[in-house]
Amino acid sequence: MFLTGLAVFLGVALLLLKLPRRLMLKALRYDLAIDVVVSLVVLTVHFGTFSGVMGATIAGLLTSLATSGAKRLVGFIQNGTYHPGLIRLDI
Repeated sequence: MFLTGLAVFLGVALLLLKLPRRLMLKALRYDLAIDVVVSLVVLTVHFGTFSGVMGATIAGLLTSLATSGAKRLVGFIQNGTYHPGLIRLDI
């Protein structure tokens, strides 16, 4: 269960990291939407078994922690304005 959730989370995290910096910062503006979409898609795909649902739940929780942490760490872009986090990125 945990490994399935971790694998799904790593896939989502790597996709977010591969985005161009500006696009990643714009996406982090919608961290709640990312969390909900990832959780719903993963729950839909893994629905049917207890271990699948638990793996999906773990993936959703890890995604939520990662997007919230990334938003606080590097910031986000809203309406073309960069709101830096603890680490200011050159964009």
